[in-house]
Amino acid sequence: MSEASSAPYLIRIKSEIASSYPDFEERVTQAWADILDELKTATQKISAGGPEFIPQVQFSELDSLPADKIDEIRRKSCLVIKDIVDDAQAIAWKKSLEDFITANPDADGSPVGDKQFYRLYWTKPQLEARAHPNMLATSVWLNNLYHAETGQKLDGVDLTSPLTYADCFRFRHPGIDSYWAALLPPHVDGGTIERWEDPTLRSCFADIFSGQWRKHDPYALVSRVGAQTSLYGRPMQGSIFRTFQGWLAMSETGPTEGTLQVFPDILLSNTYMILRPFFRLLVEPDSPEVSNPKSWAFDASSADFPGLLPRDGGWYGPHLTPELHPNLLLEETMISMPKVFPGDAVFWHADVVHSVEKEHTGNCDSAVMYIPAVPTTLLNQAYIKRQKETFLNAVAPPDFPVQMKRENELMGFGKPCDILNPLGRKAMGLSDYVA
Repeated sequence: MSEASSAPYLIRIKSEIASSYPDFEERVTQAWADILDELKTATQKISAGGPEFIPQVQFSELDSLPADKIDEIRRKSCLVIKDIVDDAQAIAWKKSLEDFITANPDADGSPVGDKQFYRLYWTKPQLEARAHPNMLATSVWLNNLYHAETGQKLDGVDLTSPLTYADCFRFRHPGIDSYWAALLPPHVDGGTIERWEDPTLRSCFADIFSGQWRKHDPYALVSRVGAQTSLYGRPMQGSIFRTFQGWLAMSETGPTEGTLQVFPDILLSNTYMILRPFFRLLVEPDSPEVSNPKSWAFDASSADFPGLLPRDGGWYGPHLTPELHPNLLLEETMISMPKVFPGDAVFWHADVVHSVEKEHTGNCDSAVMYIPAVPTTLLNQAYIKRQKETFLNAVAPPDFPVQMKRENELMGFGKPCDILNPLGRKAMGLSDYVA
């Protein structure tokens, strides 16, 4: 889909939204003024906080955290959970993955000539890590940060039954590498244009569209569980509902070592990002007047959705930049994760603006396995059923591009018999599977 051919369609989405809420222009214009003012203070606080601004908890204390700590985690929507698995186990998984790569030098990975991001999904260490009892228990705890309204029954939803979403792993090498900056600049997953187009996903942001942005609840389940986050089937765009995205560390990694960065205030970033397409900047992005509401004009008639780009028959992004989203002060507020050790994990809500550091100034590979938290829902179960077939055939899962070198052509890929934990087998849809 080209930009020119998509313009009427994008304008129609904006028009649909504007006509769905009473006094839309008046209410969102006031909300926009409020959020610009709020960001002036909040961005200074985030920037001054640095990595220690990110919540850190022990796996062993998850079920005894005080209410104020849980409230902090929900607002910042990112955290480090330490000691989920033993250091020795995480280090052993790293060594096993290194051995797998050595035995299969033509395994699918990028960049060409210096592979670091491996599009592999079914190695034994990945199967074991996803099925580890502590990883599954962590998923349940994260899932339960979400909630239904009192008395609301959601068919097919079980936050206590985690599912397994197969994803990749990376061994990021030390140095400055433009590959990583280009691959993962500040962006948001869990839907591109779908946030505005899909009526169900759009309803997640109803309080923002109605001008009552302070009431927005990123943890309300009702609209999340039936939302379509991949209307166009673009490769690498998740179609499953992940309560939190995440990775498990297999090495030490910290600030300046190629780690994850986040904008740690989901209420502010969601409000700003969702309303941004309806406002046009009248001054330069670096103007001191960028926080003045008079520097912005309400505009529901253009096809502009800043940060979205047509690609692969769908959409890519939203990518957030200092030029397009100047009030977020991204160059100062994208906070690096604090130092983690093997067996620790980092998690972030699917709406959180995140990126990776441009530089890795450490001495060793930064090694992580991507393992999100996924609850049981009807749509998720349907995906797991399709994913199971790709696993049994040792090919790329449904959300991912076809591998250049399929895993069933490699030596030593994992099989169902490598998942010993019954809960892990259930999470993969294998409870009734007999080899």
